[in-house]
Amino acid sequence: MPKAVQLSAYGGVDQLRIVDVAKPEPEAGEVVVRVVAAGTNPGEISIREGLLRDVFPMDFPFGQGADFAGRIDSVGAGVTGFAAGQEVLGWTERRAAQAEYVASSPSQLIPKPPALDWFRAGSLFVVATTAVGAVRAVSLKPGDVVAVSGAAGGVGSLAVQLARRAGARVIGIASDENADFLRSAGVEPVAYGDGLTERLQDLAPKGLSAFIDLFGGGYVELAVKLGVPRERINTIIDFAAAEKYGAKTDGSSAAASRETLASVANLLAWGEIVMPLTAIYPFGLLRDAYTELARRRARGKIVLAFDPTIAEPLRPPKPTS
Repeated sequence: MPKAVQLSAYGGVDQLRIVDVAKPEPEAGEVVVRVVAAGTNPGEISIREGLLRDVFPMDFPFGQGADFAGRIDSVGAGVTGFAAGQEVLGWTERRAAQAEYVASSPSQLIPKPPALDWFRAGSLFVVATTAVGAVRAVSLKPGDVVAVSGAAGGVGSLAVQLARRAGARVIGIASDENADFLRSAGVEPVAYGDGLTERLQDLAPKGLSAFIDLFGGGYVELAVKLGVPRERINTIIDFAAAEKYGAKTDGSSAAASRETLASVANLLAWGEIVMPLTAIYPFGLLRDAYTELARRRARGKIVLAFDPTIAEPLRPPKPTS
């Protein structure tokens, strides 16, 4: 029988179970996709631990995951523009992407560009739409100077490049081990931690035009302290600080569309931007993937592979601390 992730209670990685499920059949207006790769996202940890139960109320048992890529297995009545065997990527709003088969609406799928590999395709929707939403929120233009926290993560690695494409000078806040990657993307790296305020002031003596917070933990307050206009501060995680200071909170929901996904997918396929991968885990090592993700040290994405024939698994580097 096909397998899928299922949670029967809120909690840690021990609640992640891979169970046998019935193969979904497409209803009218749906397609069923045989998944090749699916993404992992930090928000899924918060959902699993029950921290977002007011935002995402769920009835147990429920699945996990939003973004995926694969081949269409079957097509329901009334579907046009997609056919069995076609390679696609997209998302589901049913928290069900981490499964061997996913039922989805064609309105949440796009054809996979041939030059885009399965792993980036399968983990793209959440980070692409979040990065686009966050960058749009601060209205960047040529000559602006923007700082981005969490600049080398899944969302950050795309956001800094999209900010550069908008013409801004980008300062990326990340660990020292990510400095070379950021420089390769045309971003000026700065290490987080003690003394960050002074380092940012040295890099931008005339001040920052905007601030994109992708990490939380006080960056909204830092942006306010540095004199960034509050309407040009955007956080995707620190909602309490945003409410306190009048910052924006645009993320995936502000840019979630097939058009956004296709735009970023094509930029990746054409080599206009890059998306690093920290690790590719076989589906059976799901818990290991989320343990690694919870460290919040990933550069780019951690991906689940459902087809062991397409590539050897890529394991993360050993922790340095």
